[in-house]
Amino acid sequence: MRISRSLALPATALALALSLTACSSDEGNSDGANSDADSAGSSSVVVTDMFGEVEVPADPQRVVALGWSDAETALALGVQPVGASDWLGVGGNGLGPWVEETYDTDPTIVGTFDVDMESVAALAPDLILWTRSTNDKAVYDQLTEIAPTVAAPPGTDIAYGTTWDDQTEIVSQALGKIDEGNKLVEDTEAQFADAVAANPEFADKTVAVGTIYSGQVGAYVRGDTRVDFLEALGMTNTPAIQDLAEPGNFSVDLSEENISALDADLTVMFPIGTGPEVITDNPLIQGLPSARDGRLVVLGDLDLANAFSAASVAGTRYALDNAVPLFAEPLKS
Repeated sequence: MRISRSLALPATALALALSLTACSSDEGNSDGANSDADSAGSSSVVVTDMFGEVEVPADPQRVVALGWSDAETALALGVQPVGASDWLGVGGNGLGPWVEETYDTDPTIVGTFDVDMESVAALAPDLILWTRSTNDKAVYDQLTEIAPTVAAPPGTDIAYGTTWDDQTEIVSQALGKIDEGNKLVEDTEAQFADAVAANPEFADKTVAVGTIYSGQVGAYVRGDTRVDFLEALGMTNTPAIQDLAEPGNFSVDLSEENISALDADLTVMFPIGTGPEVITDNPLIQGLPSARDGRLVVLGDLDLANAFSAASVAGTRYALDNAVPLFAEPLKS
């Protein structure tokens, strides 16, 4: 068993992970917006999200980033939100240490699940980003009464199911930063390709991604960003978990009787709200063949577990640099 450790072990906010065309002549733009906001005379951009078309200012000045990793994405595109949500509970301005960009002026931190509409309205936004969230239409409708709101991309059928690349693309459309967004996606895809090439042992291996929160063992299914990350490396979510998936849900709870479903060529787990000992000292988990054979990787480093869960460009790159070697080591032996 390999354990990635940190002195900062509590991961309380990770529980949230279980409960995220400009008007011009360029009509053929494949990025979902009709043109960049740089088009001469443009005063608005029309972006298509899961709820339809949204007309937003061509150069939004007061952006409130409410969705999971929306603030990180805006910062990576050179835009500093005036309001943001701290989905991972890192404190301060809501940015984890995996984010290289900083704020000139820290944003007002707004709630996550229970959005305080009055607090959002008080920020006088001209654009609200809500691209990785519960996808609750009632909440979306309330937000649109305050300002144009961009939700998850079309076809998103799972809460918090927006992928890092789709999030980057739709946020870049809304901010008029399509070229910058494309560059971020291309560079990150290249980093994935490098990781795949460097680790051929990932190919065709099964993987299970699990957690323990409030004493409950849970596992993630396809459509969750962590599973998607590992499948992008060449692995496949173990059928024993995937077959338990329910429509619209990105995770499943496991009883003591079916914890064995977490056994796979590689088992990856992290704690929520506690230290890694809830996993390393759990006899049922330690009895898994993958644990006995040293193929259980426990992400006890809070920053790494958070970056792996953040599913932003910054978090994804951090996980590629720091988590992939941990995943590769037991599969090479």
